[in-house]
Order: sequence, then structure tokens, then C-alpha cells
Amino acid sequence: MSIARQLIKKYKPQGQAGFLGAGHEARPVVSGPFIQTDPFIYLMDDILDKKDNIPVGGPHPHAGFETVSLLLQGSFGDEKHHMKEGDFEIMTAGSGIVHTETLEKKAKLRWLQLWLNLPKKDRWAAPRVQNMSFKHVPTSNEHGVKIHLYSGSLAGLTSPVQNYSPLIVANITINAGVTTVQQLPANYNTFLYVIEGSVKIGMGEKQLHKDEVGWLNLSEETSESDLKLTAGEAGVNFVLYAGKPTGDEIVSHGPFIADTAEEIQQLYQEYRRGKINHITTVPEERKIKW
Repeated sequence: MSIARQLIKKYKPQGQAGFLGAGHEARPVVSGPFIQTDPFIYLMDDILDKKDNIPVGGPHPHAGFETVSLLLQGSFGDEKHHMKEGDFEIMTAGSGIVHTETLEKKAKLRWLQLWLNLPKKDRWAAPRVQNMSFKHVPTSNEHGVKIHLYSGSLAGLTSPVQNYSPLIVANITINAGVTTVQQLPANYNTFLYVIEGSVKIGMGEKQLHKDEVGWLNLSEETSESDLKLTAGEAGVNFVLYAGKPTGDEIVSHGPFIADTAEEIQQLYQEYRRGKINHITTVPEERKIKW
């Protein structure tokens, strides 16, 4: 008998002032004890309405994890690296990179950036960046359910994105009143973040509304599980994240994730000495594009 997924926790993340200054609202979609959110460390919903041409942002380091970015609205970047609405990026910081996020002009953006744990054996993997443009995202549109699959496998789709931590990321739209049942590994920690509309989840039909985050029950079974979803009167659009827990303990400080406090100190020393290279210096074979 298949395991039924249920909504066991929900909340509405509160916006706070973002690091890009005026017009930047940052909503902490995922935060709290890593033992509960594993393999997800943080997820921020960044909403920006920049009304001037004063440059903001700049270079900063990362190490020990991956950033997983989905652009929901707008576009940014330069001719070397440009993202537009619906594009996706996984950047493996691994052993350490310097990353630059600079906005020099007026912009209206919304993007989700997840910090995803690297399993202990892959903590210091060589840096890598994977970019998928929206037109290459595996997509299905059947029976009132549209799925854009960015990572992993779902609903008969499989993304070409390579993962260290098994990860499903999907942007799902369900028409008003439509019910669908999707299969997910029962042992994947899973949450939904509603962008528009509302949805009833599981046999208990607990509701999740716009701007709310909902976490599902988690099993140790390795079999598939059923996730029943029924869209509300206005339909629903949400992003689904499901990942296999690493079971590791982590130490988090600033832009770094490590296994010990000593490793964090070493990373800061390496950064100050200029020993961490910029992501643009990654060999071409580790810059993967679709």
C-alpha cells in the first residue's frame, strides 16, 4: 500500500529588509534547525523593486554547499551570464568560490534561492555551475496540470541537471478544482511554497494559501508515496521542493557551510588571502548549459 503524504506544518514567511537596500524584500521560506529541514539549509524569496541606477550587491564567497536559484520574475545579469524569467541555476560552491551578484540599473525581480547541503563525502567537490534556460525545462501539460521540472524526476519527466544531493524542484500549476496525485519518494523531505491561489493537500484536504509554506510528513521507507493535490477556486501555482536528507550535521557561519568550526575558520583565512577563485574561472567542462 502506497504511503499517503499529508500536510503537517504550515506558516507564512514574513518579509524583512533585504541586503540590496531600498525596494528589496526578503522572505525566509526555509530556516530553523537543519535536523528538521535536511537537506535544505535556507531558502529565501527575494522580491526586488529597484527604482534607481545605483549599483548594489557585489562579490562574495561561498563554500560547502550548493545554491539553487529559480527566477520567477524579471531578468538580470550581463552578456556572459544572463538569467530571465523561468531560468534555473545550480551553483556548486564546494571547495570554495567567489560569486558576484550586482544590479546596476532599475529592476523588478523575484527569485527563489535555496542553499542545499552537500553530502559530507561531497562537501569539498570542485566548483561547478549548471544553467538551464526556461525553453529547455522538461514540461508536461495534461488534464489541467502543468509541470515545469527543473531537477530530479516527477510525473514521467526527468531533468538533465546533475545532483550530489537527490533533489526534485518543480513549478506546478493546477487549474481550478482539478485534482491530481503525484508520486514522490516517501523518504524525501518535501515542502510546497504557494505563489498564487490555494491548494488542498492529502486525504485530509488541509489548505495551503498564497505565500504560505507547507511541509509534508516524512517516512524512512524508500518506496514511492502519493501526494494528492486539489486546486482551489482560482487555481494554484506553487513550487515544490523534495530532497533526500543527508543525515549529516553541519556548521553554518556567514557564507560558509562546513563540518566543523575549524573548517569555517580555515575558509575565512583562505578567502582573506585571495585563495578562493571566482566562479567565472571554473573550467569550461564544469560550466554546463541547456
